[in-house]
Amino acid sequence: MHAFTTQNRMAPTVILEPAVGCLCDQPVHITVRGLGPEQPVTLRAALRDEKGALFRAHARYRADAHGVLDLERAPALGGSFTGLEPMGLIWAMEPERPFWRLVKRDVQTPFVVELEVLDGHEPDGGRLLAQAVHERHFMAPGVRRVPVREGRVRATLFLPPDLFGLGGGLLEYRASLLAGKGFAVMALAYYNYDDLPKDVDIIHLEYFEEAVNYLLSHPQPTSVEPYSTGMRPYSRWA
Repeated sequence: MHAFTTQNRMAPTVILEPAVGCLCDQPVHITVRGLGPEQPVTLRAALRDEKGALFRAHARYRADAHGVLDLERAPALGGSFTGLEPMGLIWAMEPERPFWRLVKRDVQTPFVVELEVLDGHEPDGGRLLAQAVHERHFMAPGVRRVPVREGRVRATLFLPPDLFGLGGGLLEYRASLLAGKGFAVMALAYYNYDDLPKDVDIIHLEYFEEAVNYLLSHPQPTSVEPYSTGMRPYSRWA
C-alpha cells in the first residue's frame, strides 16, 4: 500500500516495507520521513475486525536529528508500550470493547491497519501529519483453500502454490529448517530412494499411514513432510 499525506510533497510521509502488505506472521518496517529535527510525534494504529469491533494502539516518539523516525531504531517513550518495539503498534492493539478477542474468521481477506502520525505528545492527539494503510494477510499468494467434507471429516485443506518433492528421493533441507523453528520433523521419501520404487505409478496410502502412526507413537510432538505435495498430515498445531 502506498502511504499518503495531508500536505504537499515535503510533508511527513509514512513509509512501509513491504509496501504492499505482508503475512500476519511477518514484520512490517515503519518509517516516518519529513519530520522536524527531534520533533515529538504520536503514532496511532487501528483496525476493525469482521464484526466491526475496534482495536487500537498508540505510542509517543521523537524523530532523530534529521527528522526521520525509524521504529526499528527509535524507542517508544510512552503510550500502549515503551521501549524499542518495532512491531509494538501491531501487537499492542487492544479492543475498545472489554475482553473482546481479535479473531480472523475469513482468512481469504486481510486485516486492514490504519496508521496515523500526529504532531506532539498530547493525550488526545495533535494535528494529523500523515497516514497510511497496511494490510496483514493470512494466505500467501498462490495458496489454495479447499473445504473438506469426507465421511465424518469436516476440515479445510490449504495447499501451497508449488508441489514440492516431485523428483523423488529424500530431501531434508526444508525439514531441517522447520526443525529449527521448534518442530520435530520427519522428511519422508516415498520413491527413488534406498529400497523404494524407482518410479511412482501408484501411490500406496498405507505407506503414509505407517509413517503417521510412527509419528503418533513418538514421545515428541511432530510434523511430517511427505515429499510429494509438501502437505503435513499431522502437526502439533492441528
